[in-house]
Order: sequence, then structure tokens, then C-alpha cells
Amino acid sequence: MKKVFLSLAAVAVLTVVSCKKADAAAETPAEEVIDSAAMTIDSANQVIDSATQVIDSAATAVEDATK
Repeated sequence: MKKVFLSLAAVAVLTVVSCKKADAAAETPAEEVIDSAAMTIDSANQVIDSATQVIDSAATAVEDATK
């Protein structure tokens, strides 16, 4: 009976370890997609900031030219 119990415990441990590895592998691509999307958003924000600076500079130049 002791051997049966130890065998079942060993199977349970291996099952838990195997499931945790499968979950970790499944989460990795999703995390990479999220990181990639975050980097894209950061890049877009930088472009928007640059465009805003150009527009502000152009507006200042137009105001100076009309004075």
C-alpha cells in the first residue's frame, strides 16, 4: 500500500510540474506580444511628440512672420 501511495504521489508531482511548464510556455508568446505592442505605442508617442514640436515651431514662425 505504501508503494502505491508513493507512486500516486510521484505521478501527481510530475503532472503538476508538467502543467506548470505548459502554462509558462503558453504565457510567453502573449507576454512578447504585449511587450511588442507597448514598444510600438511608445514609438508612436515619440513620433507624436516630435510632430507636436514641429507644429509648434511652425506656428511660432508664422506668428513671427505676420508681426
